[in-house]
Amino acid sequence: MKIMVPVKRVVDYNVKVRVKSDNTGVELANVKMSMNPFDEIAVEEAIRLKEAGKAEEIVVVSIGPKAAQETLRTGLAMGADRGILVEYDGETEPLAVAKILKGIVEEENPSIVLLGKQAIDDDCNQTGQMLAQLLGWPQGTFASEVAADGDSVNVTREIDGGLETVKLSLPAVITTDLRLNEPRYATLPNIMKAKRKPIDEKTPGDFGVEMAPRLTTIKVEEPPKREAGIKVESVEELVGKLKEKGVI
Repeated sequence: MKIMVPVKRVVDYNVKVRVKSDNTGVELANVKMSMNPFDEIAVEEAIRLKEAGKAEEIVVVSIGPKAAQETLRTGLAMGADRGILVEYDGETEPLAVAKILKGIVEEENPSIVLLGKQAIDDDCNQTGQMLAQLLGWPQGTFASEVAADGDSVNVTREIDGGLETVKLSLPAVITTDLRLNEPRYATLPNIMKAKRKPIDEKTPGDFGVEMAPRLTTIKVEEPPKREAGIKVESVEELVGKLKEKGVI
């Protein structure tokens, strides 16, 4: 079984995001970038499936600038076998990404496409679902447990009020949630080995996909600062303060 894991290069989750002075977007110059945390969880789960003897090959895929090779190398250092970079310097939107991934799936023929449920930069939570629709494959979203079983896979997913387990026939698309696993750190020997693993380079044109954005960002602003809270001595004082604020 082959597993394909799409990964995205985003601002590192430990970095405090700054809005550009002209409010056109987020400042990316001289900012640390890394693999999207949800995608990192997907890479880890793919490696665990391989270690359990359920998969033979893991292919990591990224759509982004040349620098996204670093993100792919991270996946290769964790344990993936090879990478594919679809080089594109502009902003990417979920539908265009899903169309490119569909083209790669048709070339690679994986049994499972395992990807993060969302990217922490745009928070769209759409690519996995769109890809499943384009392929006509079953999908298991927000996975907190994945258990491959022959020609099917059981996905335990988080829903309001509890957990739901669905059985998907392969091939299938699975999106990962935070509680699925804890990704490993790449060891120095594996980081060195990753430098020798192959990365194929392609362009959106190879898949006949138009990347022109369909959405226009009008303005980006930081959230307003919260006012300091106050302590009250009694319920009556609390009600009085709420009345002053016009809340009640």
